[in-house]
Amino acid sequence: MAVWRLPSNPARPRSSFNWGWEPRLSSNGRTHDWGLWPMSAAFRGLFVTGTDTGVGKTHVAAMIVRELRSAGIRVGAFKPACSGSEQDQSGADVWDDIRRLQAALGMVASQDDICPQRFRAPLAPPVAARAESRIVDLQAIDAALTRWGNRADAVVIEGVGGWLCPLTEDATFADWAAGWGFPVLIVSRLGLGTINHSLLTIESVRSRGLTAAGVVLNAATPGLDLSTDTNPGEIESRSGVPVLGCVNYGRPAELLRGGEPVRMEWQTLMEPARRERHG
Repeated sequence: MAVWRLPSNPARPRSSFNWGWEPRLSSNGRTHDWGLWPMSAAFRGLFVTGTDTGVGKTHVAAMIVRELRSAGIRVGAFKPACSGSEQDQSGADVWDDIRRLQAALGMVASQDDICPQRFRAPLAPPVAARAESRIVDLQAIDAALTRWGNRADAVVIEGVGGWLCPLTEDATFADWAAGWGFPVLIVSRLGLGTINHSLLTIESVRSRGLTAAGVVLNAATPGLDLSTDTNPGEIESRSGVPVLGCVNYGRPAELLRGGEPVRMEWQTLMEPARRERHG
């Protein structure tokens, strides 16, 4: 399987902080040694957002978690809020996104570890919270994400709905993400219309001073059309953001380029937090 690395891009904004740790090439010149440095930041992060609800964020986020694990990296998985629960055989509320991230981690991680704010109704988090006479607690979200620093060197943070989905009564997921400053990976639905949706999301990510690290096109439904052949090139040429590959509908999550499997070194997209936290 080919290993694909992002080309060097001197225009890409980098963190001015040198927190925690840096990747170093091992003696074989091909793999990274993610050694911890005795500094204050606990982990690097990558946001996984989408151009819409149901585009495959969890599918892609879980794939990234599994591949980071297989590379020997201590990885965490996080989602600030989740709505739309089901009930298991015991009658307890469960959330499919959380279960899939738990499975990808391959270790014991509670629902609170992965998603501290959970609501039953399948609505935007502040609306679902209102239905339960609750509010979305940003301080609880930030505290839960910070705790991953004791367990992980890298954290994959899946978004809520689309990039501008409401997270609280007065803030969107994008607003919260800007408070942390991690790079953003955008999952887009492969097919007609995705160029517009992708470019709008990229523009919004950049308007908040964040790095649009790449795009993954997900074939979320069968029966794709001619537009799927031209989507990647159009998005790349019009935005300057690399399309890292595609994920096929109805198959195990696997990144493809030119129809062939490729192993992405996801850790190369990740950076430390570079902004003030909410508080």
